[in-house]
Amino acid sequence: MTESSGSFNGRTRLLNVLSLADVPGHELHTIEVVGTHSSPDEKWNNAHVTYWAVSDLVAGNGSQRGYYVTEHPDGGRDSGTFEAKVSTAQDGTRIEGTWRAADGTGIYAGMKGEGTFTVRMTSPTEGQCSWQGRYELATTARAA
Repeated sequence: MTESSGSFNGRTRLLNVLSLADVPGHELHTIEVVGTHSSPDEKWNNAHVTYWAVSDLVAGNGSQRGYYVTEHPDGGRDSGTFEAKVSTAQDGTRIEGTWRAADGTGIYAGMKGEGTFTVRMTSPTEGQCSWQGRYELATTARAA
């Protein structure tokens, strides 16, 4: 498997908040975030990412789950899922979790991959994400 890492500045394109009446401060969020990767791995550098998430939060803390699609500079796409913990403190909100590649198109068809990520929110609608992990393209696996 190939080790890889990178980062992107994400911007919230869509946010819906539903306040629940069961306990104080309980909210469900649906979110769409977009950004462009910066990575030493040429397959991910300048790739555009979109992710969709559902957060279940009480007083800014809780869980987030979702899906992502990455559109690579070579025209291929990969997609997958993620799970994370959201924590809010005086120094801001952080989202830390794991991602898993599910499939793709072009050279990313049949890709397998997994890793971790951390997002530090820089404003209510923007965050800085750093990620790392490993992946294997199906064409590389067949050649081995």
